[in-house]
Amino acid sequence: MDPQQVIKRVLVTQDAVALIERENKLTFIVDLRATKRDIKTAVERIYEVKVDRVNTLITPLGEKKAYVKLSPEYRASDIATRLGIF
Repeated sequence: MDPQQVIKRVLVTQDAVALIERENKLTFIVDLRATKRDIKTAVERIYEVKVDRVNTLITPLGEKKAYVKLSPEYRASDIATRLGIF
């Protein structure tokens, strides 16, 4: 899948911001058909970071949410600042 099609939007909630600060994780709403590998590749290409792990779930609204943990050498807060979250 094309990286621009995989990631629909960044999720900005109080819990998502707490994950950025505590666990170095970014939270995205992604395409339902995207696999964890697709999500990892898309995040690495778009944001030029290295991803450690991707966890996904389907929300009650029927959207797919992805929790992306970045490698220790990258900071989620730096990406969040670039995106205008902080």
